[in-house]
This record gives sequence, C-alpha cells and structure tokens, in this order.
Amino acid sequence: MKRVYNFSAGPSVLPEAVLRRAAEEMLDYQGSGQSVMEMSHRSKIFEGIIESAESCLRELMNIPENYKVLFLQGGGWSQFAMIPLNLMVNSGKADFVVTGQWAAKAQEEASRYGEARIVASSKDKTFSYIPELDPAAFTPDADYFYICMNNTIYGTRYTKLPETGNVPLVADISSCILSEPIDVSKFGLLFAGAQKNVAPAGLTMVIVREDLIGHAKEFTPTMFNYKIHADNGSLFNTPPCYPIYICGLVLEWIKSEFGSLEGMKAHNEKKAGILYDFLDQSKMFRGTVVKKDRSLMNVPFVTGSDELDKKFVKEAEAAGFVNLKGHRSVGGMRASIYNAMPIEGVQKLVDFMVEFEKNNA
Repeated sequence: MKRVYNFSAGPSVLPEAVLRRAAEEMLDYQGSGQSVMEMSHRSKIFEGIIESAESCLRELMNIPENYKVLFLQGGGWSQFAMIPLNLMVNSGKADFVVTGQWAAKAQEEASRYGEARIVASSKDKTFSYIPELDPAAFTPDADYFYICMNNTIYGTRYTKLPETGNVPLVADISSCILSEPIDVSKFGLLFAGAQKNVAPAGLTMVIVREDLIGHAKEFTPTMFNYKIHADNGSLFNTPPCYPIYICGLVLEWIKSEFGSLEGMKAHNEKKAGILYDFLDQSKMFRGTVVKKDRSLMNVPFVTGSDELDKKFVKEAEAAGFVNLKGHRSVGGMRASIYNAMPIEGVQKLVDFMVEFEKNNA
C-alpha cells in the first residue's frame, strides 16, 4: 500500500490509526451488522456515537456546562450567516478583525443583517501579520466581536485574544481546533468546519454559550436557528452521521496518543519548529508570515520565483509530498501540518527541500 504525505489545507490528512479502525468497522460497527454509513440517526447505536463524540470533545476542550455543542452542516459559509442571524439582535452591530479571506467573507455576509464594522485589518501587507488591537476603537454596544483564530490561507495565528469586555467574542477555529488548548469561557461562540483537523468534509462544529441561544431574528430560517438544533441535540434533521463517527475516533486518538491538548500542542510546536527552523536558515525558501504570528497548522513559503515554485511543487508531488501548492489567491507553497501529519512527514519534507535547494542553487 502506498501512502503519500498529504499537506492539503482541507479536506486534509486523518490519523492512519483512525482510518484503519474505520476500515475494520466499515461493514459491521461493533457487532451491529451494519455500517455507520447506513444506520438510522434515530437508532440507539448512533445515539451512543454522537453522545460519545460530544462527551469526548467536552473533556478535551474543557467546555463549561453552560455551553452547547452542536454538530451541524453547511460549513463556515453557513456560520457566516447563522452568527449574525442569531447574535446581531440587540444593537444590530458587530466588530470584525479582518486577517484574511475568511474573516473578510464573514464580515461581508454579516453586513447583510446589520452594521459589520472592520476595527482592524492586515490587508495592507497581504495578511502576513495579526494587527495590534486598541480596545478604545471597539464598538461598546456591539452584539459580538469576530475573529478568525488561525488563517488557513495566509498562515497567521492569534497568540493573544482581544479584550472585548462584555461583548461576546466569536471565533472561527476551523483550521486550529484541537491543535492546542483554548479557554472556551473567553468566547461567546466558537465554530469549526471539521474537514481541516477533525473529520471528513460535511461536519460543522459549533460551541455556543447558552445565553446567546433563543434570540434569533424573526425571519431566520428554521435550519439557521441555533435553538432548534440545541433543543433537539443536533438531531433535528439527519446529521452528517459518518463524519461525526470519525470525529469521535479522532478525539479518542488524541486522548490515547497525546493525553490532552497540552500534549497535542507540544507535538505540534515540535513539528512546526522543524519546518520554520529550516525556512529561517534557507537561502532559497522563506516564510511569508511575521515570526510572532506564525501558525502551527499552515505554513506558507516561497522561493521568490514563480517558475521555481512550480518546479518545486511538481517535483515534490513526484516524491510523494502532495498538495503543497499555495492558495490560488497568494501563490507560492503552503504546507498544512495538521494534528494527523506525523513529525516524520515534516522532517522528510525538509530533507527534500534541502536537496531541492542544493540542486537548484
């Protein structure tokens, strides 16, 4: 069996142990005589799967009791609308820090439902840093304050949270969920498309404080009302059953392999350090992000030559390192080194980069 090192930004690499477990259970899940793919979401068996996944997520992320965990569909794009429809209901205002394409899209969508104010942006330098924030510039009566915690395309990451006082902090954590500890109590709402670090595409996870539920705008579609999903335990309609099952296996894998998110973070820091250390001393390759804001999950880099970039991506793929081409909006290369990417994969990529630099100097 041939397995490549998959550096895709999403859908992305999953732990091999999880894939093997899923393969073993494909035709017969724990003696039920059926696959999770074909069982009823109303069955006792699936009820156990979804309850176990939520319980494990709560344990790993230390989610307080006054927060609901929702397993939804629709990806980040649906959340860009669901958040203002459910939260932008008092002053009709929200603040946004635009640190990349996804925060910009969220702000643009929210502006359809109220006043979506940009309080800071790093667009001036191609989103290569996280801007310093001045709380005096924040809207005091905003219904929420929105950030994208880790920027998949541009490779930046918040290491210090905005001080928003009584204004609920909302964060897109799609590309950093479970990569390191997060103090959930500092947020009003967190959401993540699971396809980057948790499960196959199709599952969207929402962690929302209970007091923010139940105030949706009158015209909010039924499926976009958090209260509907909270009241029905994420089973109002048929949920993304198989991704929820894989999510549960991934959560179990993190617990068994790393013990906690502190252990997961240490592993990710070691892994990212191998690649960043090389980029910092290389004469050909360079990272594109301000050092203090570098992501542990997404590492963009360039050679400075479009032709050389293309050659590198092509030769890397032939050598078994796939999906290294940068996002179409920025070019260059990007290595997404999510939780499931082994240290060995990053080390071998660096070895290949050393050889490529030597051969193309």
